[in-house]
Amino acid sequence: MSTWKNPILLLSGVGISYLGNWIYLIAINLMILDLTGSAAAVAGLYVLKPIAVLLMNVWSGSVVDRVNERKIMVFVDIIRGALVLCIPFLSSLWGIYSLILLINMIGAFFGPASSVYITKLIPQTKRKRFNSFLSMTNSGAFLIGPGLAGVLIMMVGTELCIVINAITFLVCAFLIFLLPDVGDQSGKVREPMRWKGIVNDWKILRAFAGRAPFFITIYLLFQGAMIMGFALDSQEVTYIKQHLNLSDQNYGLIVSVTAVGSLTGGSVAAIFANKLSTRLYLAGGILLSSIGYVLFYSSFNMLTATAAFIFLGFFMAFANAGYATYFQSTVPVDLMGRFGSVANMIQGLIQILLTTLLGLFAQWFTLQVVSLIFAGVGTVLALLLLFKVFVPTEHNDFSNHHVSL
Repeated sequence: MSTWKNPILLLSGVGISYLGNWIYLIAINLMILDLTGSAAAVAGLYVLKPIAVLLMNVWSGSVVDRVNERKIMVFVDIIRGALVLCIPFLSSLWGIYSLILLINMIGAFFGPASSVYITKLIPQTKRKRFNSFLSMTNSGAFLIGPGLAGVLIMMVGTELCIVINAITFLVCAFLIFLLPDVGDQSGKVREPMRWKGIVNDWKILRAFAGRAPFFITIYLLFQGAMIMGFALDSQEVTYIKQHLNLSDQNYGLIVSVTAVGSLTGGSVAAIFANKLSTRLYLAGGILLSSIGYVLFYSSFNMLTATAAFIFLGFFMAFANAGYATYFQSTVPVDLMGRFGSVANMIQGLIQILLTTLLGLFAQWFTLQVVSLIFAGVGTVLALLLLFKVFVPTEHNDFSNHHVSL
C-alpha cells in the first residue's frame, strides 16, 4: 500500500480539482446568464478555452520541458485559485471574459506538466492501473459535480460556488506540493527559455515524428476517432430533445447515467489492468466507444439512448487509460510537454472545424444521417487502429515489446 501513497495523493488532488471544476462550470453559466440574460453570452464562455489553447500551446510545452513539472503544477493551481476568487467581484461581462481567458491561458501549462509528472512518478508497471483510476476520478466528479452544484447554488448562491472552485484549486496545489520532486530523469541540463529554442523545439518534434512512424500512425488514428466523437458530443442535446422528443430532465438523467457507465468502466479497467494488454485497452476501447456513438445516433427512445450512452461511457474509460499508458511509454519524457501542447493545439483546430461542419451539414440534411456518417467514419478509423496494433510488423511497438503487453 505504501507504494500507492503518492499516486493516491495525486489522485486526491486532481479529483478535488475535477469536482470543483464541475461546480464552477454550472455556477459560471448561471452567473453569466443572470448578468446578461443572453444565451449567446453563455455560449461565448465555450469559445474562450480554444482561444487560450491557440495562444498558449505553441510555446507552453517548451516551458514545461524546461522547468520543474511539480512546481509549475503547484504554481498554476495557486494562480488559478487566486484569479477564480476574483470572478464574483466583477460586474462587467468583458471583465469576466478577460479573467476567464487568462485563467484558461495559465491552465494550458497544467495538462502537459501533469502528463510528464505522472510518467516520472508512476512506475511503468503501475501506469495502466493509475490511468484507469484517473479516468474513474474524472467520471466520479462528472457524476457528483453537477448535482452537488445544484444543491450548493440553491443553498449558498452562484458566487460562493465559484469561491469553492477557487478553494479546490488551492487544495489541489497543496496536495501536489506534498508530493516528491521527481526531478529530471534524463540527466540533461535544462536549457533556458528563448525564442530560438522554441523554433528548435518544433524541429526536434518533427525529427521525433520521423523516427516514430508507428506511434504517429497510432496517434492519428486514435485521435481521429476521438475527435469525431467530440464533434458528435456537440449535437447530443439537439438529438435527444428534437429527434427523440425528450425533456430537459430526461437529458440530465441520460448524462448522469453515462457518468455511471464511465465510473464503472474505469473501475473494471483498474481491476484488470495487470491482466489485459495495453493494446486491447487502446484499440478495443476506442472501437467499442465509436460503436457506442453509432448506437446512440441510431436510438429511437430514451431506453435505447441511455443504453448506448452507458455502453459508450464504459468503454471510453478503457480507451483513455490505454492511450495514456501508450503515450507515457512511447514519447520521451523530455519531449512529452512539447508534443502534448502542440498536439492539443492541432486537435483543437480540427475539432472546431469538424464541429462546425457537423452543425452545417445537420442544417442541410437530417441530424441523424449526418451524425451516423460521422460516427461511421470514427468507427472505420478505430477498425484501422485495431488492425494496426494487432498485426505483427517490424515497427509495431507492441509486437516488439516497447510497450508493456
